[in-house]
Amino acid sequence: MHTDATKPRLGRGLDALLGTMGTAEGGSTSRLRLDQIHHNPFQPRKRFDDDELKQLAESIRTHGVLQPLVVRQTGSEFELIAGERRLRAAHLAGLGDVPVHLVQFDDQQVYEAALVENIQRTDLNAIEKAQGFKDYLDRYGLTQDQLGQRLGIDRTSISNLIGLLNLPAEVQDAVRHGQLSLGHAKVIKGVADPEKQIQLGREAILKQLSVHALELLAKDAKIEVAEKAGKPRPAFEKTSHVLSLENDLRQRLATRVEIKVKAKEKGQIVIGFDSNDDFERIVGALTK
Repeated sequence: MHTDATKPRLGRGLDALLGTMGTAEGGSTSRLRLDQIHHNPFQPRKRFDDDELKQLAESIRTHGVLQPLVVRQTGSEFELIAGERRLRAAHLAGLGDVPVHLVQFDDQQVYEAALVENIQRTDLNAIEKAQGFKDYLDRYGLTQDQLGQRLGIDRTSISNLIGLLNLPAEVQDAVRHGQLSLGHAKVIKGVADPEKQIQLGREAILKQLSVHALELLAKDAKIEVAEKAGKPRPAFEKTSHVLSLENDLRQRLATRVEIKVKAKEKGQIVIGFDSNDDFERIVGALTK
């Protein structure tokens, strides 16, 4: 099933979604008992921090639930669309009922709303976001371009996240538990060999490596993987500084000079000569 092109774009956030859909379709605010509200089956967020929920519960005991939960009616019951943390915290706080905003959403709109609510949350880990995107695309048969247009985000962001699901399970679990960041995961994904990916993940955790430090290790790992596959070592691009030094040496020595960069802080300086006299001249210039 493909998305209806007439549906509004969701990139502006959940408030825009409720403004364009909820109000137009008879959205209203009221109160419901907690036992009437079922959890959202399309919720991409699987892990909730217990300490954060306890803090939110304390705030709710003092101030109440300030922002209504968003729900839809399913038969005689109600299903949560947005506000999972508030619902859980309200249970912890011992509330009997909560304010809700009732809207008429179909399953696809519920799924989209759950993605929109969570996509900007910095504490939602990259694997949960990636799995949410993939599940949505599989369920509704959309392309990554179409989903990007629906959510108002770049297609490459979606593609990069979904690509993390190809990482070994051990690496994905480390991202889920906050041991590795999205930046670490992207670096590890760039190494084709699963065993190397696991090795890099373990080393990053054990040594508490920064993303930049992991990038340096990943470069060596890529070379090893390439050599194992019988491929030539990759050529490293010369920086403008290296090119400038190369040109300066050519002028000083009046001969061919090439700086070959093999890896970070490794390489060769190749100096050409055309005769014995030329050789003696260059050696004399270098030993002055």
